[in-house]
Amino acid sequence: MFIVDISQQRLYLVKGEKIIKRYPASTSKYGIGNKEGSNKTPLGTHRIYEKVGEGVKIGTIFKACINTGRIAKIYHDSTDVEQDFVITRIMCLEGLEPGVNKGEGIDSRHRRIYLHGTPEEGLIGKPASHGCIRMKNDDVVELFDLVKIGTLVEIKE
Repeated sequence: MFIVDISQQRLYLVKGEKIIKRYPASTSKYGIGNKEGSNKTPLGTHRIYEKVGEGVKIGTIFKACINTGRIAKIYHDSTDVEQDFVITRIMCLEGLEPGVNKGEGIDSRHRRIYLHGTPEEGLIGKPASHGCIRMKNDDVVELFDLVKIGTLVEIKE
């Protein structure tokens, strides 16, 4: 399982009570929330229901989980690009808590809440996404290879 800690902008891969890996992350610049169209990061227990992008080049741009064949430029400074690209690897999340992150108008799967790479690596560690959990590209490749479909993800304040 892993934990996304919004207050720390960190992701922790855990086994039992032990932290195995720590990664900087970036959650929504609009804050915490579950409503469709809010662009906020939802709280609660989720699971990975799909993994997309195995073996593709770092920077590969996806649109609706489909490889576009294009490669994004990666920024390591504070550049904030206009478009919110989903790149490199995607771990698709579905909420497991009815009324919290599962159900009409609040469903994380329907909202397309993902863990994914970003071209804005210089913004990792501070809220900058549109609801998803962003990671540095090398980190998202490593995590992608470590976790399986069905892995639990706890997003907490």
